[in-house]
Amino acid sequence: MDAGYLGAYRDLYLRHWWWRSREALLTREIERLAPPGGFGNILDVGSGDGLFFPALQRFGDPYGIEPAAEALTPDGPWRQRIHAGPLDASFQPGHRFGLVLALDVIEHLADPDGFMEHVRRVVEPGGWFVATVPAFRALWTAHDDLNQHVTRYRRAEFVSLVASHGLDVVHARYFFVLVAGAKLLVRALERIRPSPPRPPELPSAPVNATLEWACRAEQVVLGRHAPWFGSSLLLVARVPR
Repeated sequence: MDAGYLGAYRDLYLRHWWWRSREALLTREIERLAPPGGFGNILDVGSGDGLFFPALQRFGDPYGIEPAAEALTPDGPWRQRIHAGPLDASFQPGHRFGLVLALDVIEHLADPDGFMEHVRRVVEPGGWFVATVPAFRALWTAHDDLNQHVTRYRRAEFVSLVASHGLDVVHARYFFVLVAGAKLLVRALERIRPSPPRPPELPSAPVNATLEWACRAEQVVLGRHAPWFGSSLLLVARVPR
């Protein structure tokens, strides 16, 4: 990740409309899946400093993996629960997880099949896998370059990737429909007038609040219905018992 982006990430996650509305959507989805008593152990792959952990505590015991060691605060409150490194053979937690999350992670990977093999290894039988990825290569902008994305996914190809590793996909849908329209406009403008990628910034408080409200309202209106288009894709899968 770009160094400037990395430095601003905590503030963006805690305050920016995109991260706030994404967390709201994910929390509702996880709440719907949670069994009585919770998931037990939860693994957040690409967890950063564990910024999602406070919300995850409602549903189980959160742990993390973060391949970018520079993203971790040495004395952070969750540091002892976060493995610094990729999800590969070096990760040997000694137990499996009832829920594994990969939130905007897989689009960064040159070998998503290898990643999914390790996901399959660490999810317990009957456990859940929840992932989000950016959707549609037609929405590629300089922001994807800044984030060092390898690709953006269509629903059918992402479902195929996950299912090919023995997981049962139970739900997949696009979201951030309004954002997709905005990204189409940005892409068109970038073609007319290219500019170097820049880290996102926090909008003014009124604009930030309005955009968050619009995204949350969209989520409420659409519910779990699957629109045909969106800037992001959510997938829920389960490991057979």
